[in-house]
Amino acid sequence: MALMAVCAVTASHAQTPAPGASAPTAQAAPPVKLALIESLSGSFANTGEAVFRNIVWAVDRVNARGGVQLPAGAGGTRPLAVSRYDSKGQNEEALSALRAAIDDGARVVMQGNSSATAAVLIDAINKHNEREPGKRVLFLNYSAVDPILTNEKCSFWHFRFDAHADMRMAALMDVLRADKALKSVYLIGQDYSFGQAVLREAKKQLGAQRPDVAVVGDELHPVGRVKDFAPYAVKIKSSGAQAVITGNWGNDLTLLVKAAREVGFTGSFYTFYGNALGAPAAIGDAGLGKVVAVADWLPNVPGAQSEAFYQSFRERFPKPQDDYVHMRMQLMVEALAQSIEGAGSLEAAAVARQMEKASVQLAGRGGSMRAADHQFQQPLVVGVMDKQGQPGVKFDVEGSGYGFRVVRDIPAEKAQQPHSCQMQRF
Repeated sequence: MALMAVCAVTASHAQTPAPGASAPTAQAAPPVKLALIESLSGSFANTGEAVFRNIVWAVDRVNARGGVQLPAGAGGTRPLAVSRYDSKGQNEEALSALRAAIDDGARVVMQGNSSATAAVLIDAINKHNEREPGKRVLFLNYSAVDPILTNEKCSFWHFRFDAHADMRMAALMDVLRADKALKSVYLIGQDYSFGQAVLREAKKQLGAQRPDVAVVGDELHPVGRVKDFAPYAVKIKSSGAQAVITGNWGNDLTLLVKAAREVGFTGSFYTFYGNALGAPAAIGDAGLGKVVAVADWLPNVPGAQSEAFYQSFRERFPKPQDDYVHMRMQLMVEALAQSIEGAGSLEAAAVARQMEKASVQLAGRGGSMRAADHQFQQPLVVGVMDKQGQPGVKFDVEGSGYGFRVVRDIPAEKAQQPHSCQMQRF
């Protein structure tokens, strides 16, 4: 029986079905409960909602083939069900949501849109799992990319499915290194662990690969609190920078690039997340050939399988503002289903041991988990902004008329980075 995901809105931790979700039938086995902890209100609500759509779509796919197959003694065939918990962009709210999710029976927690929050959750889950071994939980991270999370802070209970900041920066540098006309850059980022890591790695990799490029600005700003980026944009333009390197995401990126355009900055943007959430529309024609973005996948990745994958998502979520699909989130849920079935159990340690050797494929893309540090290894792509209809740009972004032409497709073995994880195993 194909079952839709159970999607519960938990603003006050009450389990009420979200619009469009259906409850399991009376005959169905109880679902495997997954908890999504994200900013679903406030400055970054759009990023949390984008994640939710991706997770729902991934869960729908697993449930459409019957759910996860477990032995009869472990409940038999079970659907997956995802409930959402609003962290409101605050670490304390995220911890409260974690406690509520565990109380509600979730044994898999998903989060990603803040490395600071991810670090807090890792610590809390480590302590909880030690204190209550009968209620251990796994933490699946799809976007928190501070390298420390799979290095000094690595945990047996935490698995990261996004490329971390150093991996993403190396991919951007693969393109920047070839731009021989570039002589000056401005570094700007959000003032927390991730933003700091991006700027630190940018300086390191520029020094190693393009020592001829001058860093003419190096600035951090508050996360999610800047409403007017004009002062920052004026400084960028006044510096004479030919390009900006930034890890900014959500409104902090959209408002930055919009302000830069409005003050007449004509340089390039090397970004981690410039390919969606309003950024291309905000930049407009000024970004043609100048906005570079790195991702695990882009809609214009060549190939019939990739094209069908993207078109299927757009059929499921046809509104232009909902157009942000993440391949890694789909692979994450596939890896979870594979690991639960391999373990034949929902017990967290058993599933984690299977997750350490997970290898998944979807729509011509794929990746595998590195057991040593729980960092997913996958190809990365780099795209350059162009008008829809130009060669290599069949699909635009969010109905903007602008898309990203793939200029680098970096294999997983080249994208990987060394680690310093010393993990306690269970």
